[in-house]
Amino acid sequence: MAEVYENDQRPRRRRGRGLLIILVVLLLILFGGLVVLDRYGASFAEGVIADKVTEQIRQQKASSDTPQVDIAGTPFLTQVVRGEYQEIHIQVPNLSAPIENSKVAADKINLALVDIHAQDVKASLDTLRSGTGDVVVGTVTGTSTIDYPQLITLIGQKGLQLSAKDGKLLGAASVTALGQQLDLTGTAKLTVVNGGIQVRFADVKATNLPDVPVFQNFINSYAAKLAVDVPVPALPLQLKVQSVTPQADGLQVTLAASDVNLNAAGV
Repeated sequence: MAEVYENDQRPRRRRGRGLLIILVVLLLILFGGLVVLDRYGASFAEGVIADKVTEQIRQQKASSDTPQVDIAGTPFLTQVVRGEYQEIHIQVPNLSAPIENSKVAADKINLALVDIHAQDVKASLDTLRSGTGDVVVGTVTGTSTIDYPQLITLIGQKGLQLSAKDGKLLGAASVTALGQQLDLTGTAKLTVVNGGIQVRFADVKATNLPDVPVFQNFINSYAAKLAVDVPVPALPLQLKVQSVTPQADGLQVTLAASDVNLNAAGV
C-alpha cells in the first residue's frame, strides 16, 4: 500500500509545482506589461508637455533646443486617472529671447538652461490625448543664470570684469584719466524692479591713487556708466524674476509663477 501511495503522490506534486510556476510567469508578464504601459504613457504625456512649452517659446518669438520633460511619481497611470500630477520637471536648454524697447547694448538674452519645476498640475486624459483643453499648473518655480560675459555686454563698458564674492557682485576695470591709469573696484547693488534686474555700482574706488576730488569725480562718472537695467524677456510658463544672486559663473535668477494654463492663448 505504501508503494502505491508514493506512486500516486509524485505526479500530483509535479503538477502543483507546474501550475505555480505558470502562475508566477503569468504574473511577471502581466507586471512587466503594466510597467511598460506605465512608462509609455508617461513618455507620451512628457512629449505633449514639451510640445506645449515649445509652442509658448515660439509665440514669444524666442527659440530653444527641445525642452526635456520628466513627470515625477509612480505609477504614472494612477495620476492619469485622477488627472492630477505630483510634479513635472522641465528643462529648457539654450533659450534665446528677444529684448524689446530696451536701452541695453544687446537685442536678446541667452540662457544656457532654464530649470523649471511645476507642481499641482491638472490635465485630463482627453486633454493629453487631443491636445485641447486646459493644462493648469498651480505653482511654478525655476532658476536660470545670466553669465558674466553677457552681463558685461549688456552694460556696454569694455574692460569691465565681474565676479562674485561673499554673495556680492564685484566689478573691476582699468581706465585712463588725466594721463593716469586707474584700477577701479566697486560693489554692485542688485534689485528686482518690474520683472527686470537693476544693477547699480557703489563705493567705486581707485586702488592705486589717493582719494582726491579731481579723480573721484571721474570715478563717480564712470560708475554711473556701469548702471544698467537688465530686462528679462518673456519666459515659458509666465515665469517672472523673484530674486537674483551673484554666483561664480553669473547672476543666478530665481523665477516663479502660479495658476498657469499651458493652453491659454498668448501664454
